[in-house]
Amino acid sequence: MNPADAVPRGHSPADVDLSVSVGTLRLRNPILAASGTFGYGLEFAHLVNLEALGGFVTKGLSREPIEGAPPPRVCETPSGMLNAIGLQNVGVRAFVAEKLPVLRKFDTAVIANVFGYSIEDYVEVIRTLEGEEGLAAYELNISCPNVKKGGMQFGSDPSLVTEVVGAARRAASGRPLWVKLSPLVTDIRLIARSAVEAGADALTVANTYPAMALDSRTGKSKLGNKTGGLSGPAIKPITLRLVWETFQAVRTPIIGLGGIESASDVLEYLAVGATCVQVGTASFTDPRASEHIVRALPGVLFDVNAFTINEIHGKFDAENR
Repeated sequence: MNPADAVPRGHSPADVDLSVSVGTLRLRNPILAASGTFGYGLEFAHLVNLEALGGFVTKGLSREPIEGAPPPRVCETPSGMLNAIGLQNVGVRAFVAEKLPVLRKFDTAVIANVFGYSIEDYVEVIRTLEGEEGLAAYELNISCPNVKKGGMQFGSDPSLVTEVVGAARRAASGRPLWVKLSPLVTDIRLIARSAVEAGADALTVANTYPAMALDSRTGKSKLGNKTGGLSGPAIKPITLRLVWETFQAVRTPIIGLGGIESASDVLEYLAVGATCVQVGTASFTDPRASEHIVRALPGVLFDVNAFTINEIHGKFDAENR
């Protein structure tokens, strides 16, 4: 090619295009706030410019309200955080009546996280949301380690994954369906394939890791529950591997999350195959963490001579073949 015919590169970070497509859903940038760390979004609206984000995922919504786990629900651990919230939420009907009308005012992608104790629960939550405006997609939580039933019992068995995702797919005729996978499986590639074959439009990799923390003086748990879910920087190297393994198995878009605190962390997830990412635990230390990462991302991409997200996506495999 004649150099004169080459497509001109940008001259500054302002020329970087951050937009991404997760299947049919177009996002202005690849940064989403993760479920369980951002409330219903409304709690952060006075601190964060919600319209600067690619979007956010709501707290898990269940068929009926859930009171959640006993306190204390959160404790700090080396390089991370342990939580046992127990999926406390107002229930899907109250969400539709009280939260969603306000969320519609914001020009950002709102993804509803959906949880159930049975397949019928998942289906009923989606049916309640289907006729409502203001949602961009569903994220099916089949992987929460902090409840006594549901969640992981679906996410660790390929046949159950097929069953629950298939039922949700039939109910979710009007919106994309993302499936949030558990990291605690023998082979995440097998689970990923099952979810995609049953109708998942994207995969969120991955949820927190079952863990515990004790008070050495009393021998008691630092949480109200005996165990909780570990998140934060400590899990990032493990989850990076899971995203990469999932990328080898399917060509469905992947949303990566686990320990993301900076724009450089985002590039690592994109390089191993994530299409976009979710920021979770970082929001506890800095409620504006997701917005700060969005602002820093163009400069980090510019520094590596990339002007679109696609130039980073899957780069690890391309350069290590």
